[in-house]
Amino acid sequence: MNPAADPEPKPIPPADLEVKDAQLIFNSVWKELEFEKGKLNLRFPTELILLGGAPGAGKGTNTDFIRQVRDITAKPIVVSELLNSPEAKAIKAQGGMVGDREVVSLVLRKLLEPEFQNGAILDGFPRTKVQVECLKALYDRMKSLRRELIDNPNVEHMKPPVFHIMVLFVDESESVKRQLSRGRQVIAHNEEVARSGIGELWEERDTDFNEALARNRYRVFKEKTYDALVSLKQIFHFHFINAQADLVVVQENILNELEYQSSLELDPRTFHAIGDIPLASDIVQHARRDLVRRLDTYEYDHGEIFHAVVELIEAKLVPIILRHAISGRATISSEDEILDNPLALQMLIDIFSERGYHAMIDVRRRAIPEQVDLQTGTITCCQKKVYRIALYFKGSEIRRG
Repeated sequence: MNPAADPEPKPIPPADLEVKDAQLIFNSVWKELEFEKGKLNLRFPTELILLGGAPGAGKGTNTDFIRQVRDITAKPIVVSELLNSPEAKAIKAQGGMVGDREVVSLVLRKLLEPEFQNGAILDGFPRTKVQVECLKALYDRMKSLRRELIDNPNVEHMKPPVFHIMVLFVDESESVKRQLSRGRQVIAHNEEVARSGIGELWEERDTDFNEALARNRYRVFKEKTYDALVSLKQIFHFHFINAQADLVVVQENILNELEYQSSLELDPRTFHAIGDIPLASDIVQHARRDLVRRLDTYEYDHGEIFHAVVELIEAKLVPIILRHAISGRATISSEDEILDNPLALQMLIDIFSERGYHAMIDVRRRAIPEQVDLQTGTITCCQKKVYRIALYFKGSEIRRG
């Protein structure tokens, strides 16, 4: 035997001898990655969406929409495709099975590729209890690494992890119906490709042609993938999407579920700095009610000023607004002394808001010559306030051409 030759590969233990301790598996994979790439280069995606769906729920149909909503440019990582990778095939060639350790290693290595740094969609992981625990360990290790580097310039590359669990769900009868429908579409498509020689053949899956197999595929999803994802509900952002509706409704549900939540996605220090500023959604939610309350208060508690402001609007502002009805915007200057009262300015804005206008007021000061000292030439000026009122509203729609 040539001592310089590469040693023979060690046989992979049978599946029943595979280590099932998630912590041992994760620590082993993590140490390998640290040794190969260095701790500072273990930069996983800023955002990770774990996508699961019942057979026929529309994962393929909606994945690109989810990517668009979350500004994820990389294509989804499909674990079933990783299991057909050269690495996985090498394991199988040695007589081994692609167990939890191998799946975790393949997934983590894939997530470290540069194209996934800003976000990734992971389809088909986790599927076992061990993989669930390894995912939790990854999340904890990412947070721990960020804390460790908090004073290091490289911390900017270690964003706080944001993991989403998204499940597209349909019931068993709908799933079976959609699977069998796909089977009919596949047959029709492939027959047309064979006849015309144009196009590519679609994959023909046994479950798309046999009701019993379709039902079994659904039950496997419920018992493995679904249960694994739901077990993470209390840890990560969980989005349950009813996918039985029309596509437009389903995508609207997805959009609502994935709306930005600063309290959950920002770095804690950043959120603490801006946390006292109210959310626009919270303000808008009560804006109409608060506006009505304020207007009633003006009428009953400050009636004289309120009616003077209403008279100013009707007599001097509305005629100008009418002349700008086509454009939908008007800028009006006023020196009316009633506007020197801050309460009157607030009233004016609220009145316009109630009437459907968006009003903004800018105060400018002009120096008006008032007196001249003939001996010294000194000019004494008085300051006059000019209120510029900018109004925006829906303009007239003119048919063109």
